[in-house]
Amino acid sequence: MLKRLRRRHSVHHSQSPLLAEPAPLWRSRLLVVVAGTAFAGLLGRALYVQGIGTEFFQQQGAARYSHKLELPASRGRISDRSGQLLATSVAVPSFWAIPADVDADPAKRAELARILGLTPAELAEKLLPGARFAWLRRQGDDAMAAQIKALGIKGVFQDREYQRRYPEGEAAAHVVGFTNLEEHGQEGMELALQAKLQGRDGSRAVVRDRLGHVVEDIGERVPPKDGQDVTLSIDSRIQYQAYERVREAVAAHQAKAGSAVVLDALTGEVLALANYPSFNPADRRHLSGEQLRNRALTDQFEPGSTMKPFTVALALEAGRVTPQTTFDVGGGKWNFFGSVITDAHPAGLLNVAEVIQKSSNIGAAKMGLQAQPRELYGMFSAIGLGQRPQLPFPGAAIGTLRPYAKWRPIEQATMSYGYGLSASLLQLAHAYTVFARDGELIPLSLDKQPEGKAVHGPRVFSAKTAQTMRTMLQTVTEAGGTSPQAQVAGYSVGGKSGTAYKQVGKGYDKTKYRAWFVGVAPISKPRIVVAVMVDEPTRGAHDGGKVAGPVFSELTGRSLRLLKVQPDLAVKPQIVAGLTPAADRKEQL
Repeated sequence: MLKRLRRRHSVHHSQSPLLAEPAPLWRSRLLVVVAGTAFAGLLGRALYVQGIGTEFFQQQGAARYSHKLELPASRGRISDRSGQLLATSVAVPSFWAIPADVDADPAKRAELARILGLTPAELAEKLLPGARFAWLRRQGDDAMAAQIKALGIKGVFQDREYQRRYPEGEAAAHVVGFTNLEEHGQEGMELALQAKLQGRDGSRAVVRDRLGHVVEDIGERVPPKDGQDVTLSIDSRIQYQAYERVREAVAAHQAKAGSAVVLDALTGEVLALANYPSFNPADRRHLSGEQLRNRALTDQFEPGSTMKPFTVALALEAGRVTPQTTFDVGGGKWNFFGSVITDAHPAGLLNVAEVIQKSSNIGAAKMGLQAQPRELYGMFSAIGLGQRPQLPFPGAAIGTLRPYAKWRPIEQATMSYGYGLSASLLQLAHAYTVFARDGELIPLSLDKQPEGKAVHGPRVFSAKTAQTMRTMLQTVTEAGGTSPQAQVAGYSVGGKSGTAYKQVGKGYDKTKYRAWFVGVAPISKPRIVVAVMVDEPTRGAHDGGKVAGPVFSELTGRSLRLLKVQPDLAVKPQIVAGLTPAADRKEQL
């Protein structure tokens, strides 16, 4: 009975009413479509990974174990004319990390931050999770590398980079300039010669293990191509002397700044170009614009009395005057078209030579007015005024020289003694090469030229006129001249001082001066042209002869001796009074 009941109430699974009910056709088709689509998607993905997208996935896989190391090229060296290094690159350690792999306890992290010169917070910011790479410190030193290696922190690595070094420091900073961390030129010759100095980096593909160690090289190695070396015309010994003499003059006269330029009168080479204030190219953390300015090239000013020799030379060249021709300078005052032109040294009659020796504005103005405006303008243009110097320095001043058609008579008169136009100190030094080279304006160069080979340039004056002017310029430094402090023991020298109020807005500030002196030496056979400028002297004298003249004297004497130029006078000072403290110091060269 019990068995019959069990058989009656038990239903076999295959006889279930649910299974006996036929499934809807759409459901089975949906299942087939879904399964087929999934299979097709997997098949398509497999085909893409294995065929179409192979390169991408291979790159992603390789990124997990292979790395491309940059092989930096060494930047070309910059040296002076004798091979003394002015800029060179040295390999130093730089430190980096893979933040996700850095494994160190708090104490080691704190020690790492101390070694790197970071605060713990700064280090933590660099090691933010998720970053694949982080620079910890670039261009460290070997002591730092040894300490970090001793910590043994996983995920922290070091590579070698090149760091620029500048052996001459502040003395040559404005000539050489500097680079950034990537060794791209930012100022000076580093910037001007970037393409030549830079070179081309190489590369090396390697396999690294999980600890970052290089296991083997893979692929092709591309060697770096180092930059070209450059030899400048600068003489580092004269450059140092120029910098020191200017720095001392600025300190002695409590001036704002100063500059000096020394040119080789035979080759046109720039032997020195110095400015103060300066800067250390290797430490630029607190630089100011005042320090960076290459004043000898970028600052332009009215050249004042340094223009008088050119006005006189033009009059001599045209045959309108001779050295003995006299001019009535009216006791130091001349009323010209409602404007009064004055002389600092009043006189009655002065001949042409005395106009230069006594620095007469009136005499120069009268000679300048004898010329046609176009003639005077042509002479100013011929000596390089109003034109960019043909040197690779960025930012070199052009100066101002207005078209002669717009000159009024009073403007022609003032331009004759250096007002109403402007020039840089380098332009002034360049202009004076016409006197040193018997009337030729020679081209300037910052590249070393063949030893002793004279260059030639366009002729501005005849050799006779230039030689006559050198004789007149020599009288400026002798007794009775305006700049006896510019004399050099053992050498004949000649030049012209200048003093001018600084222009502020549309007028002049009569409490601020610029003082300069430009000259050539030796007069008998010129070898160098030297120009000196001191900006805003506030202690002691403020005129060019007394402020810039002594600097010219020391710098010229030292330069001639360093160049082994034989003295052409008895080695006996002709004047000892009025020299700056720097000029009294004796030093063997």
